[in-house]
Amino acid sequence: MRKPRHNQARPALGVTRGTGAAALLAAAGLLITAVPAQAATPPPAPPVEVVPGEDTATPALVEGLREPVDAKAAPADAARGHLAAKESRYRIAEPGRDLAPVRTLKRGADETVRLQQKHRGVPVLGGQYVVRMETSGGKRVVTGTSGKYFTGLTTGTEATVAEDVAVRRAVSATAARLGNSRLTEADAIRKEGEKSQKAQALTGTAGGLVVIPRGDGVLTRHVTVRGTNPVTGEPVLEEVYVDARSGFPVLQYSGIKSVTGPMAASARAARADAAADEPAAPAAKGSGLRLDGARVDLELSLDAATGRYGMIDHARMADTSKNTLSTWDASSQDVGDVSGQWPSGIKVFESATAEFGKAATEAGAVDAHWAAGQVYDYYKKQHGRDGLDGRGSTVNSLVGVTLFGGSYVNAFWDGQKMVYGSGDEEFKPLSADLDVVGHEMTHGVVENTANLVYAGQSGALNEAVADYFGNAIDVTASGRSMDDPDAGLIGEDLCRTKSARDCALRDLDDGATTSKNFLGVTFGTDNGGVHLNSTVFSGALWDMRQDLGGELADRIVYKALSEYMTPLDGFTEGRNAVLAAAKDLGVTAKQRNVVKRSFSAHGIVPGWEDALGVDTDQLLGKLNISGTGVQAGGGWWTASQSNDDGSEPYSVYAGRADGSGHPKLISPNDGRFHVYPATDGKNVVWVAYGTTSLDILSRPLAGGPIKKLYTSTSDISGLRVENGVVVFESFGLFGDRHVAYLRPGDTRPTYADGGSLFLATALPSISQGRIAYAKLYPGETGYLLGVEVLDLKTGTKTLTGQLGEPQSLGQTGINGKHVFWLTDENLNDTGQTGVRRADLDGGNVYDIAPEAKPRALHGVDLTVSEDAVTVSSQTPDTQWRNETLSKLWQLTTDGSRLERVSCNRGEQISPAAVSGRQVVWLDGTTGFTDLVTRTRPAGRCG
Repeated sequence: MRKPRHNQARPALGVTRGTGAAALLAAAGLLITAVPAQAATPPPAPPVEVVPGEDTATPALVEGLREPVDAKAAPADAARGHLAAKESRYRIAEPGRDLAPVRTLKRGADETVRLQQKHRGVPVLGGQYVVRMETSGGKRVVTGTSGKYFTGLTTGTEATVAEDVAVRRAVSATAARLGNSRLTEADAIRKEGEKSQKAQALTGTAGGLVVIPRGDGVLTRHVTVRGTNPVTGEPVLEEVYVDARSGFPVLQYSGIKSVTGPMAASARAARADAAADEPAAPAAKGSGLRLDGARVDLELSLDAATGRYGMIDHARMADTSKNTLSTWDASSQDVGDVSGQWPSGIKVFESATAEFGKAATEAGAVDAHWAAGQVYDYYKKQHGRDGLDGRGSTVNSLVGVTLFGGSYVNAFWDGQKMVYGSGDEEFKPLSADLDVVGHEMTHGVVENTANLVYAGQSGALNEAVADYFGNAIDVTASGRSMDDPDAGLIGEDLCRTKSARDCALRDLDDGATTSKNFLGVTFGTDNGGVHLNSTVFSGALWDMRQDLGGELADRIVYKALSEYMTPLDGFTEGRNAVLAAAKDLGVTAKQRNVVKRSFSAHGIVPGWEDALGVDTDQLLGKLNISGTGVQAGGGWWTASQSNDDGSEPYSVYAGRADGSGHPKLISPNDGRFHVYPATDGKNVVWVAYGTTSLDILSRPLAGGPIKKLYTSTSDISGLRVENGVVVFESFGLFGDRHVAYLRPGDTRPTYADGGSLFLATALPSISQGRIAYAKLYPGETGYLLGVEVLDLKTGTKTLTGQLGEPQSLGQTGINGKHVFWLTDENLNDTGQTGVRRADLDGGNVYDIAPEAKPRALHGVDLTVSEDAVTVSSQTPDTQWRNETLSKLWQLTTDGSRLERVSCNRGEQISPAAVSGRQVVWLDGTTGFTDLVTRTRPAGRCG
């Protein structure tokens, strides 16, 4: 619920533009016409309306159909038969082979069939097509279709990267995303006999081949990485797609879904029906006090053997699946032990009487059990939906989860259950607000309907729908008017002392959030803006509900979700789905105009993505890359780039930092991913990902042959180069980290720390023949952190002084006079870091930007020239907004001046100093990943 501390790793994936089809799909709103009023004789059939798909011959939306199909066939067979019979319209050659049934939703005479696209037998990520049908009088007709079927896929389906290699690289990529921009004591590998060996925090599970629908298609191995964040201790569930021919992770995002940030997962391997092993008990009724003091009725069970009452609701699904709504005491559980798995030893909340007392109230159990019933009732009564999956599955709520035994202020849905944190001195247990419970349970509904991919615009749409229904359920249950100024608040009842408005996580009726506030970010931040940008869409839905009334608006949005939306839909497709659903429900032209106005008021109109401005000079646009960074040196920049649709393996380019001339292609087009490039203005070095190993390659900027410098089976990152000396960070099989370097002519690297398992070095930089790096080494009573400078000419190593006891160290930077680094001495604050400086002899240490200073930076990356230090800084906040994104700040080398490098609204990452005060970086403002530059800071930015 409260926004968690920002991920401190370098963002791992490139910015996605919306998955919508720009103007063509947005124009669908202009095509929709009024549904004729009921008449004594059937009106003529409306004209068939076809909205073209984007980069596919298959329509995105077809309306106005009344085409007969086989009434006796199974729904999926009838749907595929229709698509086959209309091949000229749909361009789906073999629906029976290439479309697999996902699920069928039946509501009265209506049937909605969802079909998953397969390419040569391999599932296509987000490829889903929907066929809507109606049965009456023994006849069945197709009324419309929608979705995404990618007709341009031609990729082969034979993988050359072994499954175990893909798993290893997925785990490494996740570790890099989570913590490799820091060196902490957690990186220590302890000797036998000490406290413990370094724990394996992350594990990967292979999930089979998947085609990512970019261009001709990218064949990948899908790996799910689970475990614990080594920096924060929070649960990790990462969906990683590794190129099946090169082994490079081409797509990576968190599967965790929560109200405020990535705190939940889509885990299916755990126990599906948690109450199945519990002995049968008769239904009973009781009551309890919610945390707001209201007494509520509870559906319970009575154990005849013990005479105790349990929070197991048998009544709601007694006439359908006979499953239950159960509320479990998880106060003994750490959040890392419950995400995506069923923890052992927990029990449902119990009471000696049917009146649950103070303990159940304070734990949040009464709220959770009551609220789960309210949400179930809403979907059952308003939409005819039996449970989250529509088939009456068990609803389980785990209450009181902690983080390392302490307070945990968040809640999430993990694909099988709701998990509610314990709260703290300011926040109540996270089940204490009905809209939060409604939000999390709606994630379950979304997963079992449109299954909107939880990244980028589709993820923001997922969050928007969860917010909309969570709020709708809460407002309806409380009887609050939609005109109440606080009606649009989410989480407003969670605080113990603050007012509702000060406590709220979001306000769907803020009157300000439009597409002009859309913030382009990488997937490393908020999964590409799933919370950050959600209120652009949820605000439009809220306005529509206020103007149309709750009952009609809810029916429209639910129909759009369950019958029109598909996994990769963005805001434009979401708008079209809502408009089409409104038309399908027969709302009046006037009411449909209300819907259009609601979206227009929030800027979701044709071409909205093209109206985002910048104050920077673009060096290379639309890189379509993931986590490869940018470096600069000698007046040149270098970065990786894919093709326009992101389907091709990455290639290394280099260009002049002043923007003159044309970028040069440096790497070969050999099917491998060429990443992590660095340059000194003379040569470019980079890593090429192969099926079993990685190569460090080099090529002169002036042209000439490519040289292979070194081949490694371990992962490599952080490349730097100067006068032929290549510096990098290597990750060992046991989780060890080492800075290494190659001199010209070397066939094997030299490790700065000697390669000992019981030392760790990381985050290197190089300048004028000296290498700086963060170092973790054993002291008299434990492990110590410091920064060391290695003089390559003399071999001398100098450990700099420290001002205190750093708990973590970040990126280093070095110039001709000083060494700089990020330092964090207080891990209990909100992520502030200091920027520390020392002379090259290790002395004269001081902070040019102190950690304890007001407005301290929250540094995640650093780069240095002779004149300036530039830091990429994230600012934790109680809400997502422009200021919480990574922004570039530049200091003079003595810290006397601090300014913003750019006032761009989007995320700014991977800064690389050129010379003087010029910096190049990756910028997400436009909704793409662009390589941009400024030659001097922009100032205060208002």
